[in-house]
Amino acid sequence: YSQTKLAEEVGFFVPLKGKDALVVSLMRLHASGPFGTADARLLRDMAPAVIGLARLRWPALPADEPAATKQDEAIAPVNEFERAHIWKSLSLTPREKHVVDLVLQGHSTESIARAMRIVPGTVKVHRRNIYRKLKIKSQAGLFARFVEIIDARIR
Repeated sequence: YSQTKLAEEVGFFVPLKGKDALVVSLMRLHASGPFGTADARLLRDMAPAVIGLARLRWPALPADEPAATKQDEAIAPVNEFERAHIWKSLSLTPREKHVVDLVLQGHSTESIARAMRIVPGTVKVHRRNIYRKLKIKSQAGLFARFVEIIDARIR
């Protein structure tokens, strides 16, 4: 993001036919700072409306009606029990699992630090350990791993 002058980006995934998706992306300029906890909650609550508006705006999108219900279940909020089950096999500590959950909800490092009442440096250490354990290199890799696990779970 250093060359784009963006602080953070959030994407809404609109499921399409097969394994395709349309992504509606929102970005914050570096001058505005990253999304805060309240912003993340608002964006999460807005997701169904944004997805619905995308479908209204682009009615020719190839929606796969029977599969859409199954995909919608996959991207629905995951409860505490399901999260524990999802990450159980990955040998993460409870704190690392909490960091993963917050990252996947769209929280920035600073927002995670505030939520967990720790310093941002500690969040960065947790993230580094998570990435090492999961053999990934980025937040995108973490999201991809989560999608793989969820996809395997619903099959």
